[in-house]
Amino acid sequence: MAQDKIAANLAAVEAHFASESTGRIDDAIALYTDDVVWEAPSRNLVIEGKEAVAANYREIFSVLKNVEFHTKDRFATEDRVVDDSVVTFEVAKEGFVPFPVGTKCEMRLTHIFEMRDGKISKEIGIEGPPKAR
Repeated sequence: MAQDKIAANLAAVEAHFASESTGRIDDAIALYTDDVVWEAPSRNLVIEGKEAVAANYREIFSVLKNVEFHTKDRFATEDRVVDDSVVTFEVAKEGFVPFPVGTKCEMRLTHIFEMRDGKISKEIGIEGPPKAR
């Protein structure tokens, strides 16, 4: 039973990242609970509720293109998933990162996901500083 729950949590997070990297934002958002809390502590940002998080995601992913997640480590428990990755992307328009349009970047990104019933109920994204590649 516990192993099934852990496997389901890992699968949900994998699907979430796959959706983000292919621009399927609605599919990524579908993996959240309605009362999700999304945090980016390095930017002092806390967003509550699925619709508000969806609007934030649409903004972020309008600024980035060619997004790829390169997982360094990922593990789960029955109620958490921790993912440590390097994300690469290209700046598509000014906004989220302090580089000119067209700059290829990478950023260390560690997530702590709280899981409930196979969905993400809280996402904490600990962002390293983006670097031009």
